[in-house]
Amino acid sequence: MSFTVIIPARYGSTRLPGKPLKDIAGQTMIERVYRQACLSEAKKVVIATDDERIAAAAKSFGAEVCMTRSDHESGTDRLQEAAAQLSLAENDIVVNVQGDEPLVPPTVINQVAANLAANPVADMSTLSNRIEHATEFYDPNCVKVIADINGLALYFSRAPIPFPRDENRGELPSSMTAQRHIGIYGYRSRFLNDFVQWPISPLEASEKLEQLRAMWQGRKIHVEQACELPPAGVDTAEDLQRVIDIVVAQQC
Repeated sequence: MSFTVIIPARYGSTRLPGKPLKDIAGQTMIERVYRQACLSEAKKVVIATDDERIAAAAKSFGAEVCMTRSDHESGTDRLQEAAAQLSLAENDIVVNVQGDEPLVPPTVINQVAANLAANPVADMSTLSNRIEHATEFYDPNCVKVIADINGLALYFSRAPIPFPRDENRGELPSSMTAQRHIGIYGYRSRFLNDFVQWPISPLEASEKLEQLRAMWQGRKIHVEQACELPPAGVDTAEDLQRVIDIVVAQQC
């Protein structure tokens, strides 16, 4: 199995400006993401950015950089441009590792790539983990996913799915297995070229979930429970401090 990791990184985060260059115990966030990705089985790890500051920082620790346009509406659009610059073949597998996940386990990067390689009917692969608490199940910020017997996604939603009709609302029935979506993706290169040509679908517009654009077009997404639970990424200053505390504790 051969695959490429592309790490989209932009400077202008609304909640935490300059996020990729924030220091985490002596290394920038983007360096930590890059080094975690390099521990995977990827043949190549590339940082895709539109910002010269991020590019300069990446080159300083030896990363390959793709400079992309500044007008991309999503990380997937940036990913597609980088894949095109790298002249990847149509069937090449690309794993999108978010630039704000400095603790991403290399095992899950390998997992999404291997799952896509093993499932030729799928154009995308992603991961999930079991929901253990009702508060998470009913939280719209927690994206849920259900899949069929072959591990192919039936739907992603912010709503509680599958809904326990005959159980008390507010509780999580012990007999039911609900899955939270984990936002790491594998793609076939040809699929990325198709994806950026499609308009936003009605489902995507309603749920604000980009993967629903692919499902609207009839494309298949493989889902499997993660072999290792990735720690939450960094969106806020509080998240950043939490990651710093984890890294410092690991170094002690």
